[in-house]
Amino acid sequence: MLIKKLAAASWSDRIFDLVVYAAITVVTIATLYPFLNVLAISFNDSTDSIKGGITVYPRMFTFKNYETIFAFSGLITGFKISVLRTLIGTLLGLISASMLAFTLSRSDFQGRKFVSTFLALTMYVSGGLIPFYILIKNLHMMGTFSVYVLPGLVSAFNVFVIRSFIDGLPYALQESAKLDGANDFTIYWRVILPLTKPALATIALFLAVGQWNAWIDTYLYNGSNDALTTLQFELMKVIQSTTTNADNFRGRNMVEVMAQISPESVKMAITIVVTVPILIVYPFLQRYFVKGMTLGSVKS
Repeated sequence: MLIKKLAAASWSDRIFDLVVYAAITVVTIATLYPFLNVLAISFNDSTDSIKGGITVYPRMFTFKNYETIFAFSGLITGFKISVLRTLIGTLLGLISASMLAFTLSRSDFQGRKFVSTFLALTMYVSGGLIPFYILIKNLHMMGTFSVYVLPGLVSAFNVFVIRSFIDGLPYALQESAKLDGANDFTIYWRVILPLTKPALATIALFLAVGQWNAWIDTYLYNGSNDALTTLQFELMKVIQSTTTNADNFRGRNMVEVMAQISPESVKMAITIVVTVPILIVYPFLQRYFVKGMTLGSVKS
């Protein structure tokens, strides 16, 4: 197909197409190579990886790096909590942001300007880490699962993205629904939400990635609670253990195993473990994500 297309085109078009295809090839290689290199090192024998020279395939294939990671007793619990916080945090974040965005998009809402200004200020002014820590402590959220979800329940950025999408929808749709007897919640649930799928998918991806990669809140608020540990926090401790002291592993003696594991190989394996879930989810949201990223780029 490519050869036929080039044969039918003029010389200038052929040169242009060849340059474009060459550029795409270079970008593709530059994008894929780092990931393939990390994947190869993660499956390569640790002692052999120290020698270097590994490109896109392992020289001495082994699962030992992954066995070392998953032998850590807190990893399974961390994985469950991370999945749970990602699902709940993403769902509640979408609901709160979309409901607030729908409210601010209504021209009959008298306080929309004040609320919008107040939300915008939160994007530029922060209360600081210490006051936030004191607030969490006074609300008795320390050592609870709610600290993973409630503090980030409302995001001004997410609200404004969804509101921009809603503002681009014909207001006649809401008026028609009102004439049919629909109340505000029915309009939001049956009219607005189905039409804002691109924006919701974009926000869902942002929220899910943020929740999945979060570990600082576990470190600050649930660091001593093994039942509420998260995957990222446990993997961070694995990295520390491979670079400092193997005795830091809880639940079993890993000294002999760690003597055969290089920190770099374990880091590469951890990178793959963290990245794969996002790579699995992204293709299903890609078409909505592309639409959502172009919100506001064209004004009618």
